[in-house]
Amino acid sequence: MMPVLAAEPTKEIPQATTLLVVDDHDLLRLGLLTLVQAHAHASGRHIPVLESRTLQEALDLYREHRERIGLVLLDLHLPDAHGLSGLTHFLKAFPEAPVVVLSGVNDPGLMRHALARGARAYLTKSGDLKDVIGYIRTLGLFGAPGEAPTGDSPAETPRQAATPPELRTVRGLDGRQLQLTERQAQVLDWVLAGQSNRDIAAHAHLSEGTVKNHVSALLLLFGVRSRAQLISGMK
Repeated sequence: MMPVLAAEPTKEIPQATTLLVVDDHDLLRLGLLTLVQAHAHASGRHIPVLESRTLQEALDLYREHRERIGLVLLDLHLPDAHGLSGLTHFLKAFPEAPVVVLSGVNDPGLMRHALARGARAYLTKSGDLKDVIGYIRTLGLFGAPGEAPTGDSPAETPRQAATPPELRTVRGLDGRQLQLTERQAQVLDWVLAGQSNRDIAAHAHLSEGTVKNHVSALLLLFGVRSRAQLISGMK
């Protein structure tokens, strides 16, 4: 796997803790949001995540929430931008924006060009998104174990300081240890038992849409494309 390269040492952005994820793939955004919140909750934190499917939506969101956004994860292939044009346009509009390229292409030349145009880093999309999570951790947004979370205002402190949910560690298909929330672990157990989304929704008192989102996140976490692959690999 290609290493993550940064154009310069990471700049600390202590007050800006919101992430902006710009990608037109719903599954990737869902999986990344799930991973970010799981890691944040493990240290008693809450990281707001804004989502956008297009460059224009991202520009509008950044314009509105720029004081709160500490990191922009920008895909290179969007409905209204292709290649490095999206990065160039974003940084032309907001030169100081902390934009990191999120790409499925392991191209050293493309990486060098992205960094030369002002990207803070070039992260590759992998099945477990570990490069992305690792980079976010270097910013200090997950905090240190046992560190008290800091909210933007006193009104937010009780929600952010709430006891994090229990996490269950399971072995992935490649032997890695994965951390699932209690709800994800429950859905996984039901999937492995052969339950349909409708059955799981009835058991968990959730909508089928919510169950579908949980299942999609599990497929991304385990690096498989279907329930059948997940069930076969976990046997």
